[in-house]
Amino acid sequence: MAGQVAVAAGTGQRAGAALRVAVVGGGPGGLYAAALLKRLDPARSVTVWERNAPDDTFGFGVVLSDETLGGIEQADPAVHRALQDEFVRWDDIDIVHRGTTLTSGGHGFAALGRRRLLEILHERCRALGVRIRFRTEAPPPAELAATHDLVVAADGVHSATRRAYADVFAPRVTTHRCRYIWLSAPFAFDAFRFEIAETEHGVMQLHGYPYGPNASTVIVEMREEVWQAAGLDRCDERESTERCARIFADALGGRPLTGNNSSWTAFRTVVNDRWSHGNTVLLGDAAHTAHFSIGSGTKLAVEDALALAANIEEQPDLPSALAAYESERRPVVASTQRAAGASLEWFEQLDMYLGQPPREFAFNLLTRSRRVTHGNLRLRDRAFTDTVERDFGCRDGTPPMFTPLRLRGLELRNRVVVSPMDMYSAYDGVPGDLHLVHLGARALGGAGLVMTEMVCVSPEGRITPGCTGLYTGEQAAAWRRVTSFVHEQSPGTAIGVQLGHSGRKGSTRLMWDGMDEPLPDGNWPLSAASPLPYRPGVSQVPSELDAAGLTAVRDQFTEAARRAVRAGFDLLELHCAHGYLLSGFLSPLTNLRTDGYGRSLRGRLRFPLEVFDAVRAVWPEDRPMTVRISAADWAPGGTTPDEAVAIAGAFAAHGADAIDVSTGQVVPGEKPAFGRSYQTPFADRIRNELGIPVVAVGAISSWDDVNSLLLAGRTDLCALARPHLYDPHWTLHAAAEQGYEGPAAPWPLPYRAGSRAPRTGRADAPKPRLTLK
Repeated sequence: MAGQVAVAAGTGQRAGAALRVAVVGGGPGGLYAAALLKRLDPARSVTVWERNAPDDTFGFGVVLSDETLGGIEQADPAVHRALQDEFVRWDDIDIVHRGTTLTSGGHGFAALGRRRLLEILHERCRALGVRIRFRTEAPPPAELAATHDLVVAADGVHSATRRAYADVFAPRVTTHRCRYIWLSAPFAFDAFRFEIAETEHGVMQLHGYPYGPNASTVIVEMREEVWQAAGLDRCDERESTERCARIFADALGGRPLTGNNSSWTAFRTVVNDRWSHGNTVLLGDAAHTAHFSIGSGTKLAVEDALALAANIEEQPDLPSALAAYESERRPVVASTQRAAGASLEWFEQLDMYLGQPPREFAFNLLTRSRRVTHGNLRLRDRAFTDTVERDFGCRDGTPPMFTPLRLRGLELRNRVVVSPMDMYSAYDGVPGDLHLVHLGARALGGAGLVMTEMVCVSPEGRITPGCTGLYTGEQAAAWRRVTSFVHEQSPGTAIGVQLGHSGRKGSTRLMWDGMDEPLPDGNWPLSAASPLPYRPGVSQVPSELDAAGLTAVRDQFTEAARRAVRAGFDLLELHCAHGYLLSGFLSPLTNLRTDGYGRSLRGRLRFPLEVFDAVRAVWPEDRPMTVRISAADWAPGGTTPDEAVAIAGAFAAHGADAIDVSTGQVVPGEKPAFGRSYQTPFADRIRNELGIPVVAVGAISSWDDVNSLLLAGRTDLCALARPHLYDPHWTLHAAAEQGYEGPAAPWPLPYRAGSRAPRTGRADAPKPRLTLK
């Protein structure tokens, strides 16, 4: 039959025409896919193989969103009606921490028992004529593929189908650091409940929600080492349920917990490079998983089933249908997995946040996945966010991003930083008119702090011939022109200089002529921690700095700092990130030295700290210094998160006033986990583990993100680059869009008439009323 599909596809026959369909796995995703495929074409032969009995199930409650329910209603009203009669609905989230219960409303949840969901889907499949073979192992994947036109592998996280074709699907399964167990309580919680227990063994947490009039799902979770220290690794199901009931007796009102073949497990994130092979396609947990703390895996599986059935109807042949299904679902799933990953990591690091004030802690928990933000939480529960803002120090009508921050003698009027952005437009290291306009425009645009690009401390420390410097008096005078403009034309805006040395990444072409490509001629010699070219076989091999070279470079930084004082900068940042010289000393991938400046982290820190101390000694005491670090190299063997915390702590101990936390660009083979605000967890950890101010950077694109990160206590400042290239007045526009007109974002007098968006034409004119009320 598989061969017949190929022939039909060649003739352009519709993908959904009279298929023989095999579904492996009788969970909600597989059953719903079977029901939809049969309903859309009754001529299809659809068989489901389920190795368990009809009433066997794991877990207890299932949460579905209104969005998913809307899709079910459109695709199969009969299933939707049956579900509607069963749902328990609630709006509140209760967060209990150190005896304080905080409630946030307006969230809108719907849940029902997993067993009842399966019963509804069983009934629907039988009514449509789907054959369900309970207590029956499915035939081998190759046999099913040979005897059916379509094989839907919905056989879960341990998918045998995925394993059989692992060379094609290329699965990657990551096991995480917490253990959890699914249990049930014999009553309905009033809200979705998060509760934290600080035990002698470590932190434990409860996730609970109602799924029936007298039943709630209870998930107990903790780090692996806590689980072992508590002896729960040696407990059977009965002992585990009794222990958990005692630990969370207050939340349960003394009631017992029950299991259902419940066991402690570690969550596994499943990612596949491909979702289909021939006529076999993965669905639900077989294709992907997302941590339970942001919702139900059942939700994703049901949405997969909807998309698969729709594309089989819409596409001209099966290969096109399976390709369209994956194309449609993959970005949605990737976004969900990013959010789930952020949530999972938040709970893995829960003990890091326990010292936060109660409302900040609650806000942090609610916004942990970055899907819930300050803006939409404010729409859901204005009273709750108002109290969080007041605790943060916001004055009435002042968004969090427009609260001031003091670093030494410098008070920043708001929390927005124009991130350093190389312009590659200098001549002999001298900043020109473009730098004046670039930095001046962004200062007029309202940011609290405007940072220069990396300003190089020597001619041989430049990245390109177009990089700026502070190694001559002429350069210092040119920078003075820029700082004077900022101070005179945008009073209250601070301007900072970022000092750096290119190291092994120098002597390259301008970015738009070939990023990281060596110059065709006129190259200058490079130096680095170790004689390793940035791009082997392409880049110049640098010389390893000896004792005299280390002293010379340190002196170059010191002289550049003295010139920065005379140039009038308010803040100095030492660039120890992105694979440049000082970063090259910090990373174990680029520092292979065997002397006192290598080997251990202490050795790798030695020279960057010597440079920092030398610069701090000549930089005015009342002016702050920050340090930018790469907190991850995104490559095996690179800087670890633990080392990043240690690096930040070392600079703070030497007098750094804040750590600017970036990642990557250290080695060319890096594989960053790009996504919205993807670098902020590194800043978050440094801030909350060490208690020092941080600057968060990396794909922070909206003022809502800025407000959210600040209120959650994950950062003190937010640095934005591309948004400021798109809109130099980003901060002023953020103020206008939030209705803020206070001193933290004043419009320059010549621009004040533009502080309100102009009308766009006839379409936004007042509309006449044409009906009676």
